[in-house]
Amino acid sequence: MSTEINHENLTEKQRNSQAKRAALASLVGTTIEWYDFFLFGTMAALVFPKLFFPGNDPYVGLLQSFAALFVGFAARPLGAAFFGYFGDRIGRKATLVTTLLLMGIASMLIGLLPSYQTGGIIVTILLVFFRFCQGFGAGGEWGGSVVLSVEWSPKGKRGLMGSMTQVASPIALLLSSGVVSLTIFLTGDSFHVWGWRIPFLVSIILVIIGFIIRRGVADSPQFTKMKKENRLSKQPVRDVFKRYPKTILLVILASLAQGVPFYVFTTFAISYGSEQLQIEEQFLTNTLMVVSVVEILVILYAAHLSDKFNRKSIFYAGAIVTVLMAFPFFWLFDTKVAFLVVLAMSLAIIGAGTVYGPLAALIAECFPAELRYSGTSLGYQLSAAVQGISPMLCVYLLNTFNSTAPISIYLIVASLLAIVAVANLKKAKYMDADMAS
Repeated sequence: MSTEINHENLTEKQRNSQAKRAALASLVGTTIEWYDFFLFGTMAALVFPKLFFPGNDPYVGLLQSFAALFVGFAARPLGAAFFGYFGDRIGRKATLVTTLLLMGIASMLIGLLPSYQTGGIIVTILLVFFRFCQGFGAGGEWGGSVVLSVEWSPKGKRGLMGSMTQVASPIALLLSSGVVSLTIFLTGDSFHVWGWRIPFLVSIILVIIGFIIRRGVADSPQFTKMKKENRLSKQPVRDVFKRYPKTILLVILASLAQGVPFYVFTTFAISYGSEQLQIEEQFLTNTLMVVSVVEILVILYAAHLSDKFNRKSIFYAGAIVTVLMAFPFFWLFDTKVAFLVVLAMSLAIIGAGTVYGPLAALIAECFPAELRYSGTSLGYQLSAAVQGISPMLCVYLLNTFNSTAPISIYLIVASLLAIVAVANLKKAKYMDADMAS
């Protein structure tokens, strides 16, 4: 099925139809990719320490498991550079189809791995390699999905359209948590033996669905126009670092206000709750589902408000909420009272969700069309590499100080740095004229 279209002859109705397709493709495709990415995080907290990093010290096993988790984050900037080049040279759509396939195949292969006891150290090496592939694919996914949806956005809806990529994150968390929770329920004691494989193997079905949807989307009007006018950058990755080094740094810092609290309040919280507080695993994964629903609603409303008022103001509000919740989150969580645990995680995610809503459009608006895929991907994914140490760092801080206070301070510092960074971000020249009308 060909998706080549003449953008200049599109009616308003046809343009809106293509915009909806782009939004759906961003939502579904990114949901599938993040499903795989988050699934690894949940299993790194619940299953992988004993399965792939066996030893006498649970603390060391958990650190090693989260180190494998971090490999995916470290790979994301590399994926951003690689796919950013092709996204700005060949096209947004074709690149996104490739990232989707890479993520899905890597996840399926993780589900087929034998345990350490069966295969030895080579199995652990393969786990880390497949995690690297996941991160490499995710590195090109986010920026391309954001750019495709934002460049197709109708006037005055750039924030909301960009949030289609953002809202995919909590939907994926809801989906992965739901599948894990259902699998725990169905397999019982066998979950840690073979049941954990099921959620990974399910991902290949989701990838096929996403592949079909993405094939039906046309490339953005901006990329098509640049290609026709021969305005494509020959070295987009080099050019974006050369022309926008300060912007890249500011985007890295700005993204901390979403990534750091998200991984502390989800991935680390699962490990902390199950290992330190002895809270039932299924209760925690069910709570993640509630948290996901809360974040979906917050992201969409925050994105809508960013179109109506001001993106930066909405971002500041979200970062401040995280600062205010940094200590109360653990106070409530440590009670081990079911209602208060759910309340803690639900309230804490509001800050990250409010930041995440306008973040996609905010970042995309900082780069010109010819460098937008590379700039958006690199800035966000370099930040992700920093954010990825959060679960591992939190385990270290908790074990070293025997207190969650240093973790709360970490959350506050990350949020304040992000506020300063966003205050200094500026739109790219001719940004509004460059976007779809």
